[in-house]
Amino acid sequence: MAVVKREEANANPFAGFVQNTRRRVVQGDLGSLPILLGLVLIAIVFQLTNANFLTPVNLTNLMVQLAAVGTISVGVVLVLLIGEIDLSVGAVSGFTAAIMAVLSVKAGWPGPLAALAAVVAGVAIGLFQGFWFARLHVPSFVVTLAGQLGWNGALLFTLGETGTLNLTDPFLVGIANARLSVWLGWALAVLFVGVFIYSQLHDRVERLRAGADAPSMGTLVGRVLPVAAAVLIAVAIMNINRNPNPKGTAIVGVPSAVLVFLAFVVVFDFITKRLSFGRHIFAVGGSAEAARRAGINVERVRIQVFMLCSALAACGGVLAGSRLLAVNQASGSGDILLDAIAAAVIGGTSLFGGRGSTWAALLGALVIQSISNGMDLNAFSSSIKFMVTGAVLLLAVTIDAVARSRRQATGRS
Repeated sequence: MAVVKREEANANPFAGFVQNTRRRVVQGDLGSLPILLGLVLIAIVFQLTNANFLTPVNLTNLMVQLAAVGTISVGVVLVLLIGEIDLSVGAVSGFTAAIMAVLSVKAGWPGPLAALAAVVAGVAIGLFQGFWFARLHVPSFVVTLAGQLGWNGALLFTLGETGTLNLTDPFLVGIANARLSVWLGWALAVLFVGVFIYSQLHDRVERLRAGADAPSMGTLVGRVLPVAAAVLIAVAIMNINRNPNPKGTAIVGVPSAVLVFLAFVVVFDFITKRLSFGRHIFAVGGSAEAARRAGINVERVRIQVFMLCSALAACGGVLAGSRLLAVNQASGSGDILLDAIAAAVIGGTSLFGGRGSTWAALLGALVIQSISNGMDLNAFSSSIKFMVTGAVLLLAVTIDAVARSRRQATGRS
């Protein structure tokens, strides 16, 4: 974080902003800069190749499409923060979605209870895998790889010969497909921007009162303006009529899937940055031994993180089933695991643990889904899509490794 002393913090708000940014880049503290530049480049390239890329219809569909994978990626971020990996999230999302579908369609459970049962199953899976890793000391890679195979089998067993179950419960259908009214979308956007500005100013005031280093006003403006602009522009786009028939019923409003995903990002950002549990996560990821000597129950933190990861995978499965109105034997498979992990890494979460933010899930998912969406619009083959996504992931990991080396060289790791 770019910081200034008390006297510098009271200077011209924009003074030193460029200098601070340059210093952060030199020291390897790149933040979200590479992702934001990448998103701008992606938008320019695909808009030039297909004029439909930046239309309100396509951008809204893009946000709805990334909600499920983005939610799963929030859980992956938590696991990466403690320096581990979970390869089972895709299979867990499919299996728990199947539990929801079977309870709703075959057993006749109310939609809310069926969805809750799916999330509870996810928590139980995370407890099982976390215990196996933290207490029995089996590497998380091996435990979750076995889980990927096992939960895929559980999905097939749960669905049985049915193969596909169509969701008809209004609650389950509405989780991802409902739309906020225009006024409510704007109200939530303004509320979010206001709370964000307040939190940034409050943190700065508290640091200054404590006599500690604090971000300059220029730095705060550099943080607030892009976030506020992005939120307001996104809501404006989603409030434009998306019905191609001008005489038909207007299709406007923020889709509920987007709201659910953003809620997970905000809640877990608060948890990781404001609560002691979040500080314990970063401590364990930075150095498990140092955290243990500081009195932190490392095993418990690891188990809890895996429980949250699997619970979020279940929530992602519920969102995916709701968006597609069905759960089938392919749910949770394909490139979901790859995209969830890639989104977390591309968004800036370090594979080495101890550095990252749940906002990485949003930024990374935007990159992954924008590339996929743009290539779909241009009718690229699946082979090209996989190669491009792999190249972007390798580039992101390389940037992370180089930045980490610079931080070590400047004593900031």
